[in-house]
Amino acid sequence: MADAQANPGIPGSTRTTRLAPSPTGDLHLGNVRSLLLAWAIGRRAGWRVLLRHEDLDASRASGDACDAIEDSLRWLGIDWDEDATRQSEHLDPYHDAMRRLESRRLVFSSSLSRRAVREAAGAPHGGGEVRFPAELRPDDERAWRFDGSDTNFRAITRPGPEIVEDELLGTHRFDPSSEVGDQIVWTKAGRPAYQLAVVVDDHRQGVTDVIRGADLLPSAARQQRLHADLRFETRPRWWHLPIVHDESGRRLAKRDGDTGVEALRAAGVRPDRIIGLMGRWSGMSGTPRSITAAAFADLLDEDALRRMVSREATEPLRFTKEDRRWLLEP
Repeated sequence: MADAQANPGIPGSTRTTRLAPSPTGDLHLGNVRSLLLAWAIGRRAGWRVLLRHEDLDASRASGDACDAIEDSLRWLGIDWDEDATRQSEHLDPYHDAMRRLESRRLVFSSSLSRRAVREAAGAPHGGGEVRFPAELRPDDERAWRFDGSDTNFRAITRPGPEIVEDELLGTHRFDPSSEVGDQIVWTKAGRPAYQLAVVVDDHRQGVTDVIRGADLLPSAARQQRLHADLRFETRPRWWHLPIVHDESGRRLAKRDGDTGVEALRAAGVRPDRIIGLMGRWSGMSGTPRSITAAAFADLLDEDALRRMVSREATEPLRFTKEDRRWLLEP
């Protein structure tokens, strides 16, 4: 992996990545692989590794889940620098960002329901998302003032391509305007939406390298737009990793409780078995063998990482009965 390098946007600092789980339940094995790879890439290269709980969805996230995730990560051998942060405890930076967007006339309030937007804009676009078109922007001047109220605020999305250069997946071209249109950046719960919160936090925490699942690749384009709209001088490098599926081909999710770390731990699975399975999945050996997280980081190299990404582009990884059986072996 690359050596530690200074971040040009933060004088004297090293490159920084972050582990950013959503505390809405137990980590599943797909989460674990992404977090483990992000951690291993960072540790092997000598970067700072931060832990940030993305807990702004008050209806689903909980403090207990944050604590449980930290316990699971420590049990697996994954550590982090500095104290872990929780987005819900630091709302001022998001208000500041909204006021910055407001000063450039880039945000407006909208109470239109998803159904109303769909009926006005036509059929939903990719992934079930409904595009909010420019013609639905309000005429009322009051709608263009941000007051932090309990209504949705959207950011103007200018038309045109957004090029995402990914360290693992190469160059990708998106057009957020034609895909989602004006995206929600502030919710009726009185909190920032995911896209805005991530951009603000990555900037203020000095994150130089974002390593996460490939399902979030389209979000990189939307986040780049917000970086530019907020006039942040630097933006992170992107590393998008293949995701893990079950035997039927569905991506693993927290609904799959028996693939959760705490469920496996309760069943007697050892952490070195889970890390060993991750090692096989990441191309470090033909068959799984028990290893520690520290050994995983030592074994990981850029060639193995790129081979894994290339292989899973045509053969998506599946968590099989044989994988489960190996985990449960004494």
